[in-house]
Amino acid sequence: MKHIYWLLFLAVLASPQWAIAQDEDDEEDWSMYEELELVDDSNVKRYAKPTIVGLSPTRFLSVSWDMQMPYDMSLSAARFPASQGTGWGVDESAPISETGTVNFTGGFRFNSSIPIISKSNIVWQSGLNYMRVGYNISDIQADGNASGLASILNETGLNNLNWTNTFYVPMTEENFFIFQGLLDMSGNYGFSLQPFNTIRWSLAAVYGKRVNERKRWGLGLARTYRVGNLNYVPVVMYDVTSADRKWGTEILFPARAHGRYNFNKNSLLLFGYELEGQSYRIDEFSFGNNSFEIRRGELRPRLEFQKQIPGPFWAHFQAGYRIDWTFNADELSGSREFFRGFFGTQDFGMINSLGNAAYFNVGISFVTF
Repeated sequence: MKHIYWLLFLAVLASPQWAIAQDEDDEEDWSMYEELELVDDSNVKRYAKPTIVGLSPTRFLSVSWDMQMPYDMSLSAARFPASQGTGWGVDESAPISETGTVNFTGGFRFNSSIPIISKSNIVWQSGLNYMRVGYNISDIQADGNASGLASILNETGLNNLNWTNTFYVPMTEENFFIFQGLLDMSGNYGFSLQPFNTIRWSLAAVYGKRVNERKRWGLGLARTYRVGNLNYVPVVMYDVTSADRKWGTEILFPARAHGRYNFNKNSLLLFGYELEGQSYRIDEFSFGNNSFEIRRGELRPRLEFQKQIPGPFWAHFQAGYRIDWTFNADELSGSREFFRGFFGTQDFGMINSLGNAAYFNVGISFVTF
C-alpha cells in the first residue's frame, strides 16, 4: 500500500495542473534574461516539406483484397512473330479462337513504403509489394487454333513482385525533385519465379514547387508500364487543399488523378481514376530465351472512402469500374523489351479483349501524415 501512495504522489507531482499551479505561485524574475539575445537563424537553410496539409495519409504498410465482377473474355490464337516471322499488324483484326466467362478476377495485395532516410534535405522510402491476379473462368469454348491461354490463367493466375524506391530531394524552401525507380517481376510463375532478365524497370523524375502549405505542383517524365506496354509519358503533379481544408486534389497525371473531400480529420473521400498494368510473362509460351508477355493494362474510375480506425490504422473501401485498356501479347526476342508507344506498328503475338466490369477493393493500412 505504501508503494501505491508514493506512485499517486509522483503522478500528481508530474501532472500539468500541478505545474500550472506552481507557475501561478512563483513570481518569475524576468530581469535575469535581459542580457540574452535572439539566435541569428538567417544562415540556417530551410527546405520544402515533402507534403502539404489536407492530403490523404501516407501508407507505410497496407494489405487489401481486390475483386472484379464477372465479364466475358475473347482470345485470338497465339503467334510468335519474333521467332517465326509471323503475326499481324496492330490495326488488323485477329480471329477469335477462344472465349470464356470470367467469374472472378483478383486476389491479395500487399504494399509497403518504409522510410530509410528521413532528413530535412533528403527523404528515401523503399517498399516491397506483391499483387495477385487470380482467375476463375468457366464455359471455355476453343477451336483448333486456340492457344489454351484461358485454361492457363484459370490454373496459375498472374503474379507481380515489385520493389519501389522513392527519393524526395528539396533544393530550397520551395523547389524540390522527386525520383522514383521500380523493378517488376510479372508473370504466371510459382515459387520458382522466372528468369531475372524478364524483370522490367520503370523510372520517373519530377521537378516540383511547394507554393505554400496548401499547394504544390510539379512537371516531369516517366518510363512506365502503367498500361502494359513500355511507354514514355510526361508527368503532371498538382496537389491542392482549399482554405477550409474540406476540398482538394491529389493528381499525378497520367497515372492517377483524384478529387478529395475531407469529412473531418478522421475520414475522407477520393473520386477519380487510376491506371494499372504490367507486362506478364506466360511461361508455357516462352521458348528458348524469348519471353511471351501479356500487356495487361486497365483504367479504373473509382470512389474510395478512407476512415481512421483505432491508432495509426486506416481502413479503405474502394468501388469502381474496370475498363480494359489492353490484354494483347508480344513475343520478345531474347526477352529484350522494345518501344511501341501509342503509335508503333510492331506485330502483336495475340490480340485479345476483355469485357468491362465493376470492381471492389477493401483494405487496412498503417499510416502517417
